Amino acid sequence: MTVLHPVLVEVTERLRERSRDSRVDYLRRIDAAKGNGVHRERLSCGNLAHGFAACGPTDKERLREGHTPNLAIINAYNDMLSAHQPYERYPELIRNVAREAGITAQMAGGVPAMCDGITQGRAGMEMSLFSRDLIAMATAVSLSHDMFDGALYLGICDKIVPGLLIGALSFGHLPGIFVPSGPMPSGISNEQKSKVRQAYAEGKATKAELLEAEAASYHTAGTCTFYGTANSNQMLMEIMGLHLPGSSFVAPETPLRDALTREAVHRVAELGAPGSSYLPVGHIIDERAIINGVIGLHATGGSTNHLLHLVAIARAAGIELRWDDFDALSSVVPLLARVYPNGYADVNQFHEAGGMAFLIDQLLSHGLLHADVHTVFGTGMDGYTAVPHIDEHGALAWTPVSKESGNRGVLRGAAEPFRADGGLRMLDGNLGRAVIKVSSVPDDRLVIEAPAIVFHDQDDVRKAFERGELNRDFVAVVRFQGPQANGMPELHKLTPTLSVLQDRGHRIALLTDGRMSGASGRVPAAIHVTPEAQANGPISRIRDGDIVRLDAVHGRLDVLVEAADFEARVPATADLSAHQFGLGRELFGMFRRNATTADLGAGVF
Repeated sequence: MTVLHPVLVEVTERLRERSRDSRVDYLRRIDAAKGNGVHRERLSCGNLAHGFAACGPTDKERLREGHTPNLAIINAYNDMLSAHQPYERYPELIRNVAREAGITAQMAGGVPAMCDGITQGRAGMEMSLFSRDLIAMATAVSLSHDMFDGALYLGICDKIVPGLLIGALSFGHLPGIFVPSGPMPSGISNEQKSKVRQAYAEGKATKAELLEAEAASYHTAGTCTFYGTANSNQMLMEIMGLHLPGSSFVAPETPLRDALTREAVHRVAELGAPGSSYLPVGHIIDERAIINGVIGLHATGGSTNHLLHLVAIARAAGIELRWDDFDALSSVVPLLARVYPNGYADVNQFHEAGGMAFLIDQLLSHGLLHADVHTVFGTGMDGYTAVPHIDEHGALAWTPVSKESGNRGVLRGAAEPFRADGGLRMLDGNLGRAVIKVSSVPDDRLVIEAPAIVFHDQDDVRKAFERGELNRDFVAVVRFQGPQANGMPELHKLTPTLSVLQDRGHRIALLTDGRMSGASGRVPAAIHVTPEAQANGPISRIRDGDIVRLDAVHGRLDVLVEAADFEARVPATADLSAHQFGLGRELFGMFRRNATTADLGAGVF
């Protein structure tokens, strides 16, 4: 048996000790909620009649008897998200599979699912992070009827999977499986798309040319193929044991995709049955599973959004994950995958090169992953080193993954990584704490020292660029973008502009209390700065011309101003009235009043 890396052991034990009381309390609550047997048997006749009133005769009879599993379907389907459009037919597929198995399944509820790709740079993006908490609440409401013995969670993108999982953990006594839909086929390369975006930012491409490039990239149903938060979600659900092995990146509308969905129905029914197979979500997501998620994030160069989401997910399970844990593991977990924006490939090429099975096999063989975890597959992580396929009899089967990568430009073994660390680093200094993703930042840009130019809106950066005011070295300080200010939107509109300036030879960086997610790219970006400007954090005292030093080599983030003078400054304020009204945003005052800091998950839970 492979010996675990000592840092992995140390971080896990530290997390377990720190979480001891809160984890015991969580497990006590969900174990008490389990009770004895199927909850439907304890419903009144009126309650139960309401629960099966709209069912067909066969389902109604099974629900009346109350002895066979009834599965909840929580669906994030809509037509607007390409990743979620395939879910339109999943409820009927799941219900039919359940009937064939002698059990029942019901659509328990739908959850909102907004597309960050559509709302980028728009007012709607200010609701994006809050939508995670809203999804968690909607999931819990959907499960609140005491009708269910297990659940299937249908979601893919950005805040949706974290929200579903937080909601699932609030009903952690129920077994559950996350059911992906798969990525769209590869369109034009992400590098081609990026070049057209930069050309448009410089006025060298027309809007029609830009739209053509975008439409050739995002061109059909399925998950976007770059490695942002949506695909990082899928990696996490698999490496944390909530997907069936190898299911994360199987294409939509294929026989294998449907076979995996059918198997998920059978599997969650087994997990919900009384007896030794019973395994609820709250017992799968323990300290080891959370650490495995952090390791997967580092090994693949995943989305920085998960320094918010994984913290919030862990807290929902009574586990006190901290940024320090990410930092400690980053130093020993190698980068094994290069998927755009960290490389040229997309997730389809990653999957074809060996994908999750190869990645997990390599991490296990080098003592960099907890093998002894609970999973929905009924094995430890060793069961996730196999690749699913349809065998000669038309049945779903798994074959051990090759020990050799199918494409070393995309996926490598742990003995020959792309880099020795995971590419995510914490920054500390007199400006507070921040996160930087360095997996795609050139080595000569890991330290930037330049004058600050302060903005309170990302659109002001673009306007300054168009006026020709940014052709120099500088650190763009974009503040009042935190959860308590305007909901902590992603700031991807900045990427083409800052990339153009960097390509011109200027030494630039971004410093913000907002988010950049998994697509931050080659420009050094200190993000999630906490305390945020709205909470009078140090970022609120930066002035134009102050020298800011971002040092990703030594993990420092400082403004080079005399300490006494800096502390004496009155914090800047921003007119946030535009973020209080319109577009439904008045409904989200609770989030902005009660949201925690970035390092605590930036949510209301």
